[in-house]
Amino acid sequence: MRIDIISVLPELMESPFKTSILKRAVDKGLAEVYFHHLRDFGLGKHRQVDDAPYGGSAGMVMMVEPLDRCISELKEQRTYDEVIYLTPDGETLTQKIANSLSTKSNLIFLCGHYKGIDQRVRELHITKEISIGDYVLTGGELAACVLADSVIRLLPGVLNDEQSALTDSFQDNLLSPPIYTRPAEYKGLKVPEILLSGNLQKIQDWLHEESVKITQEKRPDLLE
Repeated sequence: MRIDIISVLPELMESPFKTSILKRAVDKGLAEVYFHHLRDFGLGKHRQVDDAPYGGSAGMVMMVEPLDRCISELKEQRTYDEVIYLTPDGETLTQKIANSLSTKSNLIFLCGHYKGIDQRVRELHITKEISIGDYVLTGGELAACVLADSVIRLLPGVLNDEQSALTDSFQDNLLSPPIYTRPAEYKGLKVPEILLSGNLQKIQDWLHEESVKITQEKRPDLLE
């Protein structure tokens, strides 16, 4: 998988890809991540990428020309499955979306900034708009890192135990059940006997029941 990320602050995103699972994915050649500084496509001697909005609204808007030039140049080099704009008014990111994107080969992430992007960029290039929640960040860079992490960890060979991702919360519209490790008793709190029984079928049944129970308590909307 290749992910190209367009941003006015690409340095903000470098660290997450240099550690842990994301670094492993890149080192193994399972994922390629490239950052593109929008100012390299900016206008004039000051490499301008933003301007005041028509209509007199407050704030600044990312201009259509630098974004069009950047995305068009990338498209000339390869075919992209999706051009994704990270924006608060996009579709809320879910595990289902992450699963779907993990099957793609080439993706572009566009990080919004200021008041957002010129609407014509959406009309010319954007195929999908994603939000990571109902709140506003300074820019889309952190959202891009969240989306990349949620997708790349699902690629075959990234996790040491590939079955682990299949039991994550939300994979089957259920939250994860309680989990325990050694010791079997700590400060009077004991691990449920069923988990120590060795009966795999009964353990699986218990885990599923607990998942349903926790989901009913915390996120009943998932069961609807």
